[in-house]
Amino acid sequence: MTFFQAASAVILIGILAGVAPAEANDALLQGGAYEVKVRLELPHVEEWAVDKFRTICVPEADGALDAPLPVLSGNNPLAKCPASNVRRDGATLRFDIVCDGRNAARARAVYSLAPTAFKGRIWMVMGGKNMTMTEVQVGHRIGSCDLAGAPQN
Repeated sequence: MTFFQAASAVILIGILAGVAPAEANDALLQGGAYEVKVRLELPHVEEWAVDKFRTICVPEADGALDAPLPVLSGNNPLAKCPASNVRRDGATLRFDIVCDGRNAARARAVYSLAPTAFKGRIWMVMGGKNMTMTEVQVGHRIGSCDLAGAPQN
């Protein structure tokens, strides 16, 4: 066995023994209250984007989040519409939001998860207006959900 074959075998054993599961565990988002910085971006309107902060409650689910995170920008019809096609692949959570009705709003969301933080983008098309915008979220855990004003997700 050459040096390179031996090194390859050691690397393969290391990967099979624990590197892959450790990466999967890193993708688990703990339940609790999260402070989320939210910014609504409109195409070609850079001066308008303002950061706002909201507190949400992510439910405890054995440390794994397989449910959508909410749309947080104000006056947004997508906040009340159901999520579908929710899928999680390691540290990435994806889902679609589609409101009922003709020319209704729709969105596609992609989040990157860590044990106590997340980053996400929700690309939205606002129905009959053919208006597009993106909600950007950056959240970090600040404690348990008993915090006053933390709405349930």
